[in-house]
Amino acid sequence: MYEAKSIYVKLAWETIKNYVANIKEEKIDKSEELKVKRSCFVTLHKKNGELRGCIGTILPVREDLYEEIRGNAISACSRDPRFMAVTEDELENLTVSVDVLTEPEIVKNIEELNPKIYGIILVDQFGRQGVLLPDLDGVDTIDEQISIVKQKAGMPFGTKIEDLTIYKFEAKRFF
Repeated sequence: MYEAKSIYVKLAWETIKNYVANIKEEKIDKSEELKVKRSCFVTLHKKNGELRGCIGTILPVREDLYEEIRGNAISACSRDPRFMAVTEDELENLTVSVDVLTEPEIVKNIEELNPKIYGIILVDQFGRQGVLLPDLDGVDTIDEQISIVKQKAGMPFGTKIEDLTIYKFEAKRFF
């Protein structure tokens, strides 16, 4: 069975396990680092590295990081529209990571970006927005990062960078 190394991942993993098995959750003690108001993403991978679910918030929407992780963990295993809900039989073949985000800041020049350090949020004039976490395999350039986010957001192919509002954020990834 999967063994979490960080308190963040332990909380996400226990939440997922209990949710999928329909077990009433035992609350994990809130350590100080879980009492802060921060946003996060919870990502599930199959042990072969294949993505199995990823849901998060770019701004905190819950009381604290504890609740943010729990909510996003449940959503990642049951509400990611790209996948069917995780089943109990799958649990032994999954790993979990949690990205804890800094507050997004507006980008004035795309030269500030670095896909290995910063995740980005793009917003167009119609309110469409997309987000991509930093330091993802296969995303090595700013152009690749922007192109992926535009596609995820459903922005038309010819959308110009000048017509977008760009935000950057950092994320600390825990396994």
